[in-house]
Amino acid sequence: MIAHGKEIKVFSGNAHREFAEGICRELGIDLGDSVVTSFADGEVSVSVNETVRGCDVFVVQPTCKPVNDHLMELLIMIDAFKRASAGRITAVIPYFGYARQDRKAKGRDPITAKLVANMITAAGADRVLTMDLHAAQIQGFFDIPVDHLLGNPMFAKYYLEKFPEPEFNHQDFVVVSPDVGSVTRARAFAQKLRMELAIVDKRRPRANQCEVMNVIGDVKDKICILFDDMVDTAGSLCNAAEALVKMGGAKKVYACATHGILSGPAIGRIEESYIEELMLLNTIRLPEQCTSAKIRQLDVSPMFAKAINCICNSTSISKIF
Repeated sequence: MIAHGKEIKVFSGNAHREFAEGICRELGIDLGDSVVTSFADGEVSVSVNETVRGCDVFVVQPTCKPVNDHLMELLIMIDAFKRASAGRITAVIPYFGYARQDRKAKGRDPITAKLVANMITAAGADRVLTMDLHAAQIQGFFDIPVDHLLGNPMFAKYYLEKFPEPEFNHQDFVVVSPDVGSVTRARAFAQKLRMELAIVDKRRPRANQCEVMNVIGDVKDKICILFDDMVDTAGSLCNAAEALVKMGGAKKVYACATHGILSGPAIGRIEESYIEELMLLNTIRLPEQCTSAKIRQLDVSPMFAKAINCICNSTSISKIF
């Protein structure tokens, strides 16, 4: 086995080149020279135009939409670096696609998150660096080390600066989980901000009946911060915001999430919702049609750059938090 070298090289696929460039600026290095294109029939073609022999290689590629294209780019790039005798290959996946298929919800369901983990390992990756997996247990699907970054310190810093003392009164704010499945991450965020926690519980009493929304916790006349790991079509988030205002009597509703997938009607829903502002991290590039003043992004590339430095120097990543 080739021992990894000290020279760091960062390469990017087509999913989010700007994010990789941001990491390189923080590290004080140039982005690696590689070209990822497609043949006429859609097959991915990768050309690496500089030596990587013995280097510590980091491949930056969120597997966002089109998910299958970006996943194949990642796998083929890893294979190219492996065959070019890279010392160590780290797959930097700010957003890990297929993470929602992490268990068998019913008979004959695939566990696609495990399949993708196997594919990344088989391609030749030595370790993975990612952020806010939809289910934390996905770390165990990999047979290689996984460094799992958390986005909540970024949001905590943002809201503490947005609502500074003495204006900021912990009694006037509450962190809200938009559904029962997100309670664990919302509770950790609430503890970081020293706020109370509320939950929006939605359920169907019977088949073919409308969902009934219940607000668990005191949100009356309070400023609510909805916290989740991703926003896809934004249905759950916008419905939760409506329930907080109409049923709970909330004063204002802000929302934040690590990954802004923003599929289909998401942008329009957010624009028309009770949400004052949706803050995202830039793990995924915003859609070109996103012109909403409500939707903003925080740059998380400095955190990834610090994590890459820790990996290269074999030091603990937990100090970042």
